[in-house]
Amino acid sequence: MWKSSAVVAMTLMLVGQAVAQDVPGIEICTAEKTMERRTSCLQSNVNFLMRSIAKLTQDSQHRLDAANRQIDALKASVVSLQAKVHELQAAPHPAKPHDKPKEPAAK
Repeated sequence: MWKSSAVVAMTLMLVGQAVAQDVPGIEICTAEKTMERRTSCLQSNVNFLMRSIAKLTQDSQHRLDAANRQIDALKASVVSLQAKVHELQAAPHPAKPHDKPKEPAAK
């Protein structure tokens, strides 16, 4: 019985510690009374914002790179299709058997 109580107590201690962890984000620094704590709070906010900006910059660069790769692939497709169109336009058209030759217009 006491073993299960000890396990439950250890589990509750671990859960309590997990809840008490600091979640990164913007803090309200005006509530701090001392200048050292207020400065530390502001520095924490600056660090959080710098990490956020760096992450967003990296994500944006990845998206731009993917978009540029897609644009290059689409340009290659357009060039290929244009070449096929020019090839088809340059090829002689065989006369159809049911086509009648055009007669010159009367004067």
